[in-house]
Amino acid sequence: MKLAVIVTTYNRPDALAAVLEGYLAQSDRDFEVLVADDGSTPDTAELVKQFQARAAFPIHHVWQEDIGFRAAAIRNRALAATQADYIIFTDGDCIPPVDFVARQRKLSEPGCFLSGNRLLLSQSFTEQLLRENIPVHLWGIGDWLRAYRQGHIARLQPLLRLPDIKWLRKLAPKRWQGAKTCNLSAFRDDLLRVNGLDESYTGWGQEDSDLVVRLIRAGVINKSARFSAPVLHLWHKENDRSHLEENKRRLQQVLNATHIRALKGVDQYL
Repeated sequence: MKLAVIVTTYNRPDALAAVLEGYLAQSDRDFEVLVADDGSTPDTAELVKQFQARAAFPIHHVWQEDIGFRAAAIRNRALAATQADYIIFTDGDCIPPVDFVARQRKLSEPGCFLSGNRLLLSQSFTEQLLRENIPVHLWGIGDWLRAYRQGHIARLQPLLRLPDIKWLRKLAPKRWQGAKTCNLSAFRDDLLRVNGLDESYTGWGQEDSDLVVRLIRAGVINKSARFSAPVLHLWHKENDRSHLEENKRRLQQVLNATHIRALKGVDQYL
């Protein structure tokens, strides 16, 4: 099965570098990375070139003009740019542990999408990590226990690993709440069937919930990847939420509707 990781980014090359280092170190290297760039300046393109020269797998740079927050659009462009069978959505501030791709592959199952979790890193630790190039993607539980004691993380639970018992991971098959595109994966055919993400949403918020609601409505169930495939989320300032209430109203309209296809989706790029 061909697998692709779509990593969104915007003008944060230091964080993106830490994320790409994590992918270079993956135990499973049979995948490609698409850096989905929402209009960054040329230093991000230069960084991607540097990693392309080092990687044992393809890294592609998919860029769009900077005319505001358009995460749905750049994810759709990246989705259209790959022929991979299975897609992992994540962000350019989410570092993958070394077995992240392998565990995503192991958990993937027809008729399901995977919803994973994240471990939030503190502001001070994030700044130290980026300044000193600390390879947290290689850390073991002893390192994380020490980080917990030092206040770098608030909890250890996201790092715990539970057995991959299918029925246990499908206890909430129609739960859309909490599923985030910082750690979400699905078969490409299922994503195309619902026409990808809906670009009708403007600004930050709710476009990932919209996608999940439509996947579930199309018969693709939520399989939990929690306690198996977490990402390490670097601290950042809160995004501009000026459009959030409008986006919440739009999502409520979708919840009250019956359609499965995005009104403005990936088909425009295919």
